Amino acid sequence: MARVLVTGMSGAGKSTVLEELRRRGVLTVDTDYDGWVLSDGNWDEPRMAGLLAAHHQVVVSGTVANQRHFYDRFEHIVLLTAPLEVLLDRVRRRSNNPYGKSLRQQEQIRQYVEEVEPLLRTGATLELDGRLPVAHLADMLERIVSPAPPAPLPSSVP
Repeated sequence: MARVLVTGMSGAGKSTVLEELRRRGVLTVDTDYDGWVLSDGNWDEPRMAGLLAAHHQVVVSGTVANQRHFYDRFEHIVLLTAPLEVLLDRVRRRSNNPYGKSLRQQEQIRQYVEEVEPLLRTGATLELDGRLPVAHLADMLERIVSPAPPAPLPSSVP
């Protein structure tokens, strides 16, 4: 069992892969929704601490300034990446999140790819290509969050 953080730029596919994991029965929290991010742009620290203390098998997604405060409580930090043009195309077309529609927001995404993504990379334990099929990404994350038990050792007794 593991606590996994999926982080990355807007449009990388975090919400999409979490939705697939949720469909498969994995406990997920997409911090873009339901008040996890406070008005200052940071996670609600007491709430996040409570979530991670209460659940030993959960996949959380988000990219916020204070996420590093929680890295020691996750077994895996997964950076989901995609080329800038893919990110911009996705945020322009998506319907589940308004961020990225304006030119100003798209310029922010360009800046974050240059300045923030390298910082995320330094804290990541695994980097995945967000252009891979969603089912494949979900398979990989599912194996991380709930690895198969080790195979029993063969008995030497006849």
